[in-house]
Amino acid sequence: MESSRRRFLRNTSLLAAAGLATPHAFAAESDDTATEPAQPVEFQTPRSTRRGDMFYRQLGSTGEVVSLIGVGGAHIGSQKDADESIRIIRTAIDHGVTFMDNSWDYHNGESERRMGRALKDGYRDKVFLMTKIDGRTRDSAAKQIDESLQRLGTDHVDLMQFHEIIQLDAPDRIFSNGGAWEAMDAARKAGKVRHVGFTGHKDPFVHLRMLDLAQQHGVHFDSVQMPVNVMDAHFRSFTFQVLPRLVKENIGPLAMKPFGSPFIVQEVLRTGMATPIELLHYVMSLPVSVVITGIDSLKILNQALEAVRTFKPMNNDQRTAIAARVNGAAQHGKFERYKTSAIFDATAKNPAWLE
Repeated sequence: MESSRRRFLRNTSLLAAAGLATPHAFAAESDDTATEPAQPVEFQTPRSTRRGDMFYRQLGSTGEVVSLIGVGGAHIGSQKDADESIRIIRTAIDHGVTFMDNSWDYHNGESERRMGRALKDGYRDKVFLMTKIDGRTRDSAAKQIDESLQRLGTDHVDLMQFHEIIQLDAPDRIFSNGGAWEAMDAARKAGKVRHVGFTGHKDPFVHLRMLDLAQQHGVHFDSVQMPVNVMDAHFRSFTFQVLPRLVKENIGPLAMKPFGSPFIVQEVLRTGMATPIELLHYVMSLPVSVVITGIDSLKILNQALEAVRTFKPMNNDQRTAIAARVNGAAQHGKFERYKTSAIFDATAKNPAWLE
C-alpha cells in the first residue's frame, strides 16, 4: 500500500506539474485517516462571461460555452406531476440556464421523457443537452444510447457520458474488445453524440484510472463529472486529486453534489457553518465549467439563480476559511455518503444495466 507521505508527494507533484500549486498551497493528506484540515489549492477561478443574470464558461477544449449552473436530471422526474418538471426546466432555460443533465436510468427513464417534453417548442435549440449511459459492453451501450435519444426526442445529444465509473474494473470493461467505448465512438461518428465524458462519485483513484486507460487508448475525454463541495476538501478529494489533471489536460470539469445529496447542506444549516449560497459560491470559485445542482422545485431553482446573480469569486483565503469551518464534520466522509456507502450506487444495485 502506498504510504501517506508518498501519496502526498505524488499529489503535490501533480499539482505543481499542472501549474496550480505553490510551495505553500499544497493540499493536506485527504484520506480517511486525515485529522488536519486540507488547505485549498491556489486554483484560479476561470473567466466567466455574464449575459443578463447568468454567467457562462468554456467547456474544456470543446469550444462550447455553458451556463455556470446546470439542472440536475436525477431531481427531474421526482415531481408527482410531470407538468411541474417541465415548468422547472423551462423556467430555468428562460433565466439563462443552458446545461441540462440527465441519465438513461433516472426514474426508469422518466427524467429523460419529461426533459424531452420540456425541450419541445424550440427549447431544444437553447440548451446544451447531456445524458449518461450505464452499459459497459458495445451492445448494451448502443442500445441505451438509442433509447436515450428516443426518450429525449432528439437525434443527438451535445454530451454523452459513461455513468457511475465507481468500480475498479469499469475502465477495463469499457475499453476492452467489444466494450462500451466502441459503441460510443460509433455514435459520435454517426452524429448521435457530439462530445464524450464520464462520471463517478466514489473515489478519485477510479477517475484517475479511467483517464489513464483512455490515454493509453488514444482517447481524450471532453468532460469529467465528479463531486465537488466544501467537505470534499478533507476526504478522498476529487478537488485536489482529479481537478488539477482536468485543468492541465483541458478537460471540462463538471461539478456535482455541491450540497452532498443533501447531507452536507443539512449539516451546515443545522450547525450554522455556512449557507446554501456560500456552498454554491465555493464550488463556482473553483476551475469548473458548470455546477450541476439538484433542482426539484421552483424555490430551489430561484436559490440557484440567486447564487449566480450574487456570485463574486472567493479567493484562496476565503476558500480556506470556509473549508476550515467544516473540517471536523468532514472527517471520514460522514456526510459524503456517496463515497462511503452504497446508497447512491445505482449500477451496483442493478448490475444488468451494465451488460
